[in-house]
This record gives sequence, structure tokens and C-alpha cells, in this order.
Amino acid sequence: MTDPKHLLDDAQMQQFIRDGYIQVKADFAQPVHQQVYDALEEVFEKEGNVGNNILPRIPQIKQVFDHPTVAGALTSLLGSGYIINPHRHCHLNPPGGKGQTWHKDCYVFDHNTRHPCYHWILALYYPQDTTEDMGPTGILPGVHNWERISHPDASQTTEDALALCGEAGTVTLLHFDAWHRAIANTSAHKRYMLKFQFARMQWPPQPTWQRERDDWQLAQPASPTERHVWNWLCGRTGSNAASEPTGTTLSDLDTGSESARLDAAYALGAPDNLPVLLDRLRREAQEVEDRIEDKTPDNAHGTNPTALRAAQAIEAIGPDCTPQLLDGLNDAHWPVRASLCDVIGLWGSAAGDAVPSLTILLDDEHWWVRRNAVEALGRIGHASGPALPDIVSTLGDEDRRVRRAGTLAVAQLAQRGISTSDAVPGLMAVLSDEDRYNRFYAHLALGHMDDETARAALLDALFTARWCSLTTSEDRY
Repeated sequence: MTDPKHLLDDAQMQQFIRDGYIQVKADFAQPVHQQVYDALEEVFEKEGNVGNNILPRIPQIKQVFDHPTVAGALTSLLGSGYIINPHRHCHLNPPGGKGQTWHKDCYVFDHNTRHPCYHWILALYYPQDTTEDMGPTGILPGVHNWERISHPDASQTTEDALALCGEAGTVTLLHFDAWHRAIANTSAHKRYMLKFQFARMQWPPQPTWQRERDDWQLAQPASPTERHVWNWLCGRTGSNAASEPTGTTLSDLDTGSESARLDAAYALGAPDNLPVLLDRLRREAQEVEDRIEDKTPDNAHGTNPTALRAAQAIEAIGPDCTPQLLDGLNDAHWPVRASLCDVIGLWGSAAGDAVPSLTILLDDEHWWVRRNAVEALGRIGHASGPALPDIVSTLGDEDRRVRRAGTLAVAQLAQRGISTSDAVPGLMAVLSDEDRYNRFYAHLALGHMDDETARAALLDALFTARWCSLTTSEDRY
């Protein structure tokens, strides 16, 4: 259990909401960071970049993310029970490294939609002192929720950039959708940066940081978007419109700056606006249907588009409008159905009325709708218990993304203490899935079950998959 003294405070949480990042430090009495650096030097010299295996290859890295200060910040941002994703990567920026263009990361080849209300965090760890000339990671603070920036080429970007420098042991926690890049390394020193991904397992029912006050403490007042994310993290759902200036209209979603249009979406989140927002959602969905998987700087793999403006506004209304959304789940256009499932999932346990309709969509003709529907059921939690047999059926879906979301949904229900023993046979099949991340979620789900068969299956799979961190090309035995 995390010691409360290591949790973030209200001001730090609000700063993260506004800027999209926070830096913490893992201080050790022992030379842990030097040990990690030396191990990285050896691994890169003898084996190259080992990708996802960097953690088992250098187990000391786990000490960094288990450090009370780092774990406390992660708990504050993601809630207790958060997970470390099996995708991780060590980025080496050598002397003379040219840097990168501005981009957003993909969600490990899954098809998540980008939202200000985040479920994932990027953690960037420096094992050595890192100065600006060493080519640190650069970010564009405060624009993490923007779909577009002035230009991905750093020489033409007009937004203010920040070089994330720091001493050895510095860990930067980023909103997953932050615009970032490697800066050119003009020094004579190597710059290692270990990038890990963490994700929340549950919708935030209450604050998980050192909550003391409800008001916005930063000098500049909260925007509609910032206030919405703050309320969501506090476990409050519902319209922000009553506390926002009047005069925002539907046309404001199409005019002005990126931030103005984003704020307009959350300022329009009032129940009276729902009919016109649903019409708007249908129009937006038809416009993007043929290009939703286009590869762009904010969506490099064509897998993680930003939520439609109308969907953002509907999400801001809150779960009280769930009954009015159910007809939309039958819309002829699959992006409408998928978007509404996505919105409902962000409401978590407050959207229990949608469970029967979401369950029907597990047989939808489009994989993205099935994926979002089962993801929403997992996030809703206890009210989804009766849908467990249908959730289990998605573990055998023809699409790997649906299988992944279904497996995670079982893990979420099991973590909440819901009996999921009937899912064990399906999970055992996923242990041999062609997708490595689906296998991870099957391990996760089995590990949360109070079931002897589940434990036996998990232990057998883990022993079979055991990877020896000491075996190298020079020492095979």
C-alpha cells in the first residue's frame, strides 16, 4: 500500500492536467542508476536493443518504478491496482543523433481513442544525468489534447517546446497523448531513456492523491476541458456547463484555435444539447469513416484517432443521459456505435444502465464496435457481472483487438472480486494467442482469480515462458 506522504497533492495533479507531464526523482542510497547505466552499456554492446525484454534483462530497472516517490505519483495519476504494460523500450540517442519530428505514440497496436480523460501514462526514465545538449526528450507542454500542432518538423513548430532534462533517476510521467520527440544530441555523451507504459485498471471513483480541496488552485482558472478532467479524476460525472460562461454554440466546434474548439466541446456538455450533439456525431462519423485509420503525426499507425468533437461533448454531459444514447448504439454507421461505446466506457460504473445494450453489440458486424463495447463492460464493473458469459465469448473473437479488450475486461472484473471462474478455459486459449499482448492480459486475468485451476494455468504458462536474464550469446549455459 502506498504511503500517503508519497502521493501527489492537488496542485501537482492540476498541473499534470494542464501541462500533460510531471517529473519525479527516484533517489537511492545505493548506486542503482549507475548499475542500470552500466548494464545498458553491456547489453547494447553485446546484444543490441532487446526491446520488450529490457526489464527481465536488467531487473534493477524495476526498483526505479517501485521507488515510493515514483509509485506514489503513478498511484495518484492512475489509481491503485495500476498495471505496467509489457511493452517497453530503451531509446539510445548517441552523439550526433539527429532527433525526431513531433509525434504521439500508439497504444501498443491497439485501437484506443484519444481522450483528455486518460487511462494510460508514459514513464520516461533517465539512468544518467541528462542535459539539453545530450538530446533529451522534448515535449510541447499543454497541448497534449490537441489533434494537430502547427507543424511536426521542429524547425517549423510555433508551439513552445520544453527539453526534459534531469539528474540520473529522473522519471517523467506523461499523459499518453503528449506530443514529444527526441532532440538532437550535440554532446559527446550517450543519452539512454527507458520508456515504460502504465495503465489504470479501474474508472476513478474517488481521488487517489492527497486530496484536500475541491477548488482549482493554479493561478490561471481552469478551462472547460481541464475542469472536466479534474471532475472525472475526482469521481464526479455530469455536466460542466452550469459553471462555464454562456454563449458557446455548436459552430464553435469548427472555428478558432485547437484549444478553443476543444474547450467548446466540453462547455457544450449540457443535457439540453444532447439531441443536436447526436445529430452532429452522426455527421462527423460519416465524414471520418473512410479516413479514420489514416496515418498522421498524431496517429502514426492509424490506430488511435482523437475522439470526435461531438463525442467529447456528449461525454461531458455525463451518465444521466445514458438512456437517451441507447438508440444511437443501433446507428447504421459503425463509427457512431463505436464512439458511443467509448463514451459510455469513460463513465465507468455510473453507466450500468447500458450493460444490456453493450452486450448485444458484442455480436456487432464491425470489430471496432465489438472492441469498444467489451472494453466499456470491463470499465463499468459490477453491473457487467451478468454479461460475463458474453464477455467470455469475445476471448475467441476472430479479431485480436476484440480478444485483447475482452481479456482485459475479465481481468478488471476479477480485480473487483467478481467471480470469473467460467472464463478460465477461454483465458487458457488466449495464453497461446498469436498476439503477445493478448497473452499478457490473459496472465493478468488469471492472476486476479481466486481459483485453483486459474492459478495452475498461470504458473504453468509463466514457467514455460520464463526468460533467463543471464543467458547471452557469450554465456548460453
